[in-house]
Amino acid sequence: MSNDISKGLFQLVKGLSPSEKRYFRLYVGKEGKAQNKKFLRLFELLDQQSDYSEGHILKQETSFKPSQMSNLKAHLYKRILQSLRSYESGNIRDLKIREMIDHAQILYNRSLYSQCARILQKAKKLAMRHHNFEMLLEIFKWEKLVLSQTVGKGNQKRVNAIIDQVRDVNNRINNINSFSNISVKLHALYLRKGFIRNQQDYDTVTTIFKGEMPEYKEEELSFFEKLHLYNLFVDYYFFIQDFQSGGEYAQKWVDLFDNNDGISDYLDIYLKGLNQLMIAQYKLMRYSDFVANHRRMKSLPSLRGVELDANLHLKLQKYTYSHLFNKYFMMGDFDLGVMLMDKIRNGLEQFIPQLDKHSRLIMYYKIACLYFGNSDFNEAIKWLHKIINTDSEDIREDVHSFARIVNLVSHFELGHMEVIPYYLRSTYRYLSKKDDLQQFQKYILRFIKRLERNMTAQDLVVEFRALRKQLLGLVDSPFEKRAYIYFDIISWLESRIQGRKVAEIIKEKALKTLDDPTTATA
Repeated sequence: MSNDISKGLFQLVKGLSPSEKRYFRLYVGKEGKAQNKKFLRLFELLDQQSDYSEGHILKQETSFKPSQMSNLKAHLYKRILQSLRSYESGNIRDLKIREMIDHAQILYNRSLYSQCARILQKAKKLAMRHHNFEMLLEIFKWEKLVLSQTVGKGNQKRVNAIIDQVRDVNNRINNINSFSNISVKLHALYLRKGFIRNQQDYDTVTTIFKGEMPEYKEEELSFFEKLHLYNLFVDYYFFIQDFQSGGEYAQKWVDLFDNNDGISDYLDIYLKGLNQLMIAQYKLMRYSDFVANHRRMKSLPSLRGVELDANLHLKLQKYTYSHLFNKYFMMGDFDLGVMLMDKIRNGLEQFIPQLDKHSRLIMYYKIACLYFGNSDFNEAIKWLHKIINTDSEDIREDVHSFARIVNLVSHFELGHMEVIPYYLRSTYRYLSKKDDLQQFQKYILRFIKRLERNMTAQDLVVEFRALRKQLLGLVDSPFEKRAYIYFDIISWLESRIQGRKVAEIIKEKALKTLDDPTTATA
């Protein structure tokens, strides 16, 4: 077994809850087989380790031969999954349906057709209730087989009904596949590039979106068809920076659950929709709605029927942290954000490595901007370097680009004029290589390049004002405006011109812009 798979086994063991571990021991122990004792012993040794070491296992258990380890680990991995399947069979609805279909097949193979039909009816009701169209098709397959083996009054009518149901379910599956295929394509492009940069990006994104969209009537779509459709629209509108339209579809997404319940059944999808809605509200500075939804998000674990598995717990933690930072950005409360960071830093540094590369990158950037907004430029640089020095340059090129720009500005703030030429060249090379050297970036790089060590404070203010005037001319540009999503450089320039902290400028603007922030509390 390869080292990666061995580590996968170790992660699987260490990720089990105490009750799952107890269930596994009972599950394999009741069989009483001699070979089970060996891999149960391996299980215990893995569970005792804090870091995976096969050599240490072989020293502890001399009955294990190195030549046996590969088969032993493969067998243990398989049995843990079987145990988890049995453990979760009463909780995961798809497993319940799958089990019924399996039982129906067993009964069919024994020619017990009436019993088979009864179980298929139960499975069909459950699958229809939970919109599981793929399993419905399999149920219809077995229903047709049962009908072919029985002769009875109304058989033709039942056959025609099944055929109509199959057609309807196939159409719905085709819609879901079409919506999700477009969404996956857009998401893959977004993960690489980030928000659109120019007309060419816009044309590419819009061609994918409109060119592959099937014909549909929204009012005739099922619950899951609507979910996939709204998810697609949110992805598209966010990609092209139309947060108003994206927010409207995110609201429709969340409203589907508010109108149909099902939050506990589809918590993963609901949580994603709520996250997308809050992103739109953050971008549009709708503070009261944002805070209300943040409160709703944090209360999800206490809802009746909600159980968080490891995946959901990680996502909820990620979204909660991310939107907590967004709240501080909206209000300009960078000092409060840094105070929070001081409290949670140890836990956050343990939590971040569990995230996927994209989420990790975004979290680094948010934390860096939090410190930058608090004028703690040394700490901002530390977090920015986690992005700049990463090996994931193929993910979110836009974030990599602006991390370099904020890094450059941070060094300027600290008076590190000796390193400015190096970072200027490095940033220019990166932006050119990624074809991300737009007017916004050119203005900033030229501005920093012109600065000299012996400039007077008055000369600097003149330069700051000139750059602010240039950048304000880009605010309404459909493609240049994306720059202000990543870095509020206008507020930074105004802070330098007025001799105030950037947090004061942002907070002052927030109080004028937000929809009555005094009425909402986190």
